[in-house]
Amino acid sequence: MRVREPSMSEVVHMALGQAHRGFRGRITAISAAAETSGVPADELERRLLELGFTEGAQVEILHEGLFGRDPIAVRVNDATVAIRRREAMAILVS
Repeated sequence: MRVREPSMSEVVHMALGQAHRGFRGRITAISAAAETSGVPADELERRLLELGFTEGAQVEILHEGLFGRDPIAVRVNDATVAIRRREAMAILVS
């Protein structure tokens, strides 16, 4: 039996900050323009890129904080990084 790959219209896109523990996906874009993390959008985007959050990278949420599920521990490719959910809202995944 052949498994059919989902088309682009069937793939669900969301912000990484909305995902729950155990989520696995791939980064489709970094969009910090509307982000309100207290850091200018271009600075936040630069920091995320330096941490390895690049388009096409595989991500997995490993752990959530006890209070408000914040911060989150994310495995991005082979590195583990802790970030705030409000910063993770700038990372679009599928």
